[in-house]
Amino acid sequence: MLIGLTGRIAAGKGEIVEYLKKRGFEYCTISQVVRAEAAKINLPITRDSLQDVGNLIRKHQGSGEWIKRLIQSLDLSKNNIIDGIRNPGEIMELGKIKGFVLISVDAPQKKRYERVLSRNKESDPKDWTGFLEIDNRDFGEEDAFGQQVGKCMKLADFNLINDSTKEEFHKKIEEVYKKTC
Repeated sequence: MLIGLTGRIAAGKGEIVEYLKKRGFEYCTISQVVRAEAAKINLPITRDSLQDVGNLIRKHQGSGEWIKRLIQSLDLSKNNIIDGIRNPGEIMELGKIKGFVLISVDAPQKKRYERVLSRNKESDPKDWTGFLEIDNRDFGEEDAFGQQVGKCMKLADFNLINDSTKEEFHKKIEEVYKKTC
């Protein structure tokens, strides 16, 4: 089985990943191949530079290019989860694989901002303005080769809202897991 994840920053994709890894899923993320490309051309590994190189490759090689590269490294006879789907072209490419399921996850903006601050990833924004910039770029970019998380979320087979406790969110994940596996 192949499950893809899309959703807004700090909405709960990582919780879904951890849940599925405990059930034997292999984890990968599109950013792995984007980071490798950025390193090859000596770009700094920042959120902006990764998004820029991601958009550039999509523009010149097709919007499904990152998925094509990532799929080459997967053993599709195993259960896999792909995190970081941000462009509808990636979904179209994954849709060619039998049994592919896309899950989107969202949460209220303030909760997501609190999570960003508490997880304190190096690539995360450190203030509200920075958070809004990243959130808006991920979600609403109109460039066909850019970040289009909002459009990806509309294409999902399952849409989860992570707006309560971790335990309640785990119940929602469990329900989707039972329907897909």
